[in-house]
Amino acid sequence: MEDVLKLAKGNDVSGLELRAAPDEFTHTGLSAAERRELRSRIEDAGLEILAVSSYVKLCAVEEQPLEAHLELAADLGARGVRVFPGDDPGTTDAPTAGEFRALDRIATAPKESRILLETHDSHSAGQKMAALLTLIDSNVAGHNVQVIWDSAHTWSHGETPAEAFALLQPWLEFVQIKQSDSAQNYRPVAIEDGDFPIQDLLAALAGTDYPLSLEWETKWHPHLPSLAETLPAVRAWLS
Repeated sequence: MEDVLKLAKGNDVSGLELRAAPDEFTHTGLSAAERRELRSRIEDAGLEILAVSSYVKLCAVEEQPLEAHLELAADLGARGVRVFPGDDPGTTDAPTAGEFRALDRIATAPKESRILLETHDSHSAGQKMAALLTLIDSNVAGHNVQVIWDSAHTWSHGETPAEAFALLQPWLEFVQIKQSDSAQNYRPVAIEDGDFPIQDLLAALAGTDYPLSLEWETKWHPHLPSLAETLPAVRAWLS
């Protein structure tokens, strides 16, 4: 936590995604006192929590507790809970059993809760995510489901930033960015080593104020440089 606050302060960062897992400082097992302390420290640092990033798979049959993560997000004052689709591959354009399962989970969630679906796994493409969100709009009254646009995922599935933005804008909450190399099967790489079309993304977002969230997955990609090295490079990348 100390490292996170120091990095944010030193690099003009205004918000955080808090990864929620048993080996992180944010998880559903935190006591009420621990939640109050965590929220206070983040707020005192002038930071907003964009999402509690859970590993709930909304379309899957699993034991990841959506409700517990929604409660955690509320206690921390986060915008919402990040979830993955996690559906089985569909063979047609018709809604899948997993997507209908997601409708049931959304319908039974507290109406004040905000569920943030990330373009990931089974719904990495903007076109497929937009179809799911349209299905949700048509079948769950009063829901509060938005989308986190992982822009590298939609790009890796053949959609330009402009195309993906047009598809996802009606539900867009914020945009994740990362650097990757299409010649290496879209492997995450250092800022200066990839070919993600960042200027095309910024052009697509021109005139909007959606937050940009750097997703830097050194936990799964230890070849990546540290955040301390990367954050200053991101400023240059975006300019």
